[in-house]
Amino acid sequence: MKKSEIAMEHFKTLNCTQSVLLCYASELKLDEMTALKISAGFGGGMAMAETCGAVTGAYMVLGLKAQSEGKTIQDIKDETKAAVKKFNELFIAKHGSLKCKKLLGVNISTPEGSAVANEKNLFNTVCTELVGSAAEILGKEF
Repeated sequence: MKKSEIAMEHFKTLNCTQSVLLCYASELKLDEMTALKISAGFGGGMAMAETCGAVTGAYMVLGLKAQSEGKTIQDIKDETKAAVKKFNELFIAKHGSLKCKKLLGVNISTPEGSAVANEKNLFNTVCTELVGSAAEILGKEF
């Protein structure tokens, strides 16, 4: 099963950030419960419909993938920043934005926006695709 498929499967029961990070946890030697706890507050664009949770999950993966052997923390920060920038470019090219509000067309942090998202089935359609896409970009490019 591809990482994108695993992430989309996780999204049936987890938030978007958790779904992306968890599908890479074992590869990154990250305990699953720790991964779930770290990423718990980032879903739904950090509960404010800001940066997409699939994107923030990808950032977590990129930070954990940075090779630390023989590098300073500044080297790791620089490597991660460059990877995040490249990820952003690829995700925006494919989806047009990094912002949850723009990607969904509604602000899911409000009761009204959440109701519209549920009515339009956006979590099961758009969000699932974004989760799979983030995991796929990570797998192909990093």
